[in-house]
Amino acid sequence: MHIVADENIPLLDEFFAGLGSITRLPGRAIDRAALRQADALLVRSVTRVDQALLRDTPVRFVGTCTIGTDHLDLDGLRGTGVSLASAPGCNARGVVEYVLSCLLTLAERRATDWRQQRVGIVGVGEVGTRLVRVLATLGVECLLCDPPRAARGETGFVGLDELIAQADVISLHVPLSREGAHPTWHLFDQARLQALRPNAWLINSSRGPVIDNAALEQVMTERQDLALALDVWEHEPWVARSLAARCELATPHIAGYSLDGKLRGTEQIYQAFCRFLGIDPELSLGQLAPQDGLAELQLSAATSTDWMLSRALRWVYDVRDDDARFRRMLVEAGDDAALRAGFDRLRKDYPLRRECAHLRLSADAGLPAEQARLFSELGFSV
Repeated sequence: MHIVADENIPLLDEFFAGLGSITRLPGRAIDRAALRQADALLVRSVTRVDQALLRDTPVRFVGTCTIGTDHLDLDGLRGTGVSLASAPGCNARGVVEYVLSCLLTLAERRATDWRQQRVGIVGVGEVGTRLVRVLATLGVECLLCDPPRAARGETGFVGLDELIAQADVISLHVPLSREGAHPTWHLFDQARLQALRPNAWLINSSRGPVIDNAALEQVMTERQDLALALDVWEHEPWVARSLAARCELATPHIAGYSLDGKLRGTEQIYQAFCRFLGIDPELSLGQLAPQDGLAELQLSAATSTDWMLSRALRWVYDVRDDDARFRRMLVEAGDDAALRAGFDRLRKDYPLRRECAHLRLSADAGLPAEQARLFSELGFSV
C-alpha cells in the first residue's frame, strides 16, 4: 500500500505508517505524476482533486483531513470507483474561537460591547451551529440564514437580504459552490456589500470567493464605517495587498488551524481509511495527541466574569498575532511569487495553538457556581 499525503497533515506517520509506505509532498505540488504508484491520497484544502488528477493512477481512496470538500470534484468522481472521505466538524471549534477573537478585537477598537451586537450567521452547518451555541450562552442575539436548510422546511431562519438589513455583525460559514439551487460564489456581491448596515462588521472565515473581492475593495473605499476581518481570499495564495490594507484584521486562511482541529481531521480520515480497508482501527487520538500547550489560568474568585472571559479567550487564541505576522509577510514579500510562497509558509509553519478545552480555569477559593457553569458551557475546563 502506497500513500501520497500533504506534508502538513499532523500525526501522519503515527496514524498511517502501519498501513503502508508514505510519500509526503507540499499540497500544491501533488500532481498526477506523483500518484502513478499511489493507492491512496491524503490531502488538505489546497489540493484540487478531480478526474484529471486521478486519471490513469491506481488511487482508490481519497481522504481530505478538512471540514470542507469544495476542493474535491464530488460530482466528477462519483461512479469512478474512488472512495472519498472528509472530516466534517474537525476544525469547527477552532473557527468558533477565531470568530470570538475577531469580535473581541473589533469591539475594543470600536469601543463597543460585542455582546450587545446583533450577530448574523450565514451558513448554519457544523461551524455555524457551534458558533450559535456559544453566542447564545453569552446572551448574544443571533440571526440565522441557511437557505438549504430553510428549503427543507426547517424553521428559525431569515433570508439573506433580511439578515443584511438587520445584523450589526455578519459572520460567513458557507461552503463554496458555483451551481445548484443555492450557489455561494460571490454571494456577497456589490449590491449586498453596499446594503450592509452603517458601522457593520463583516467576518469571512469560510471561502474567499463567497465575497466578490474586487467589489469589496471598491465598497471599502466608499464605506469608511465598515469593519472587515478576512481569513480567506478570492485568489489565494495570492492576496490583493490593497484589500488587506483596508481590513481591520487580515489572516492567511488559518481560522480553523488549531492543533486539535487538525489532529481530529487526521483521526477521522484514519478511521475512514480503515473502513475502506475492511480493518478495525487500532489507534485513537487519545493515545497519540501531544500534551503541548496545556495550561491553567488561576484567578481570584472575585474576578469579574467579563474580565475573565476576555483574558481566557485571549490566552487561548489572539487573532492579532496572526494579523501581525500576515501583514509583515505582505510588506516583506517582493513580487507575487514571494507573496504566494509567504502565504503558504505562514500556514505550514503555523505556531502551536490549542483550544479552550485545554485551558483550565481555577480560583483560589473555587470559581463561583455561575462562573463555573458559564465557562464550562463555553468549552473551558474548570
